[in-house]
Amino acid sequence: MISHAVAPAFVLNGVAAMVAVLVNRISGVTERIRNLREIDEADLVRAKLKREIGELRQRELLLNSALHLAVLAGIGVTLLLLFGFVVAFLGYRHEPGAAVLFIASLCFLAGSLFRFLQDIRLSQGEHKDRVSP
Repeated sequence: MISHAVAPAFVLNGVAAMVAVLVNRISGVTERIRNLREIDEADLVRAKLKREIGELRQRELLLNSALHLAVLAGIGVTLLLLFGFVVAFLGYRHEPGAAVLFIASLCFLAGSLFRFLQDIRLSQGEHKDRVSP
């Protein structure tokens, strides 16, 4: 079972890194929303920046969704490891159940990466109009 645990352990490490990246991005987006909300409506030049809040809220929702999916992937991989060792300890074949859990975890991870990609595309769209020729 130890030799079968190597791949899920690497996936779990990757999921943990993904969670860290997502938390960092959510934090940045949330901080930007807070800063924009503090702009006084009387400040006509900076008040226009508040229009970004809608797109930032959309990014925040995408990132939260990606984070939830990544955490589910991590839980799935952790359950896979637990399941594998318990079933191996009891003397049963663990491969069929492990395959199902691994596939489910990878599907959650793929969903998380897809949501992350959507956030990246929105983020790039925000910067297009700010780039000077």
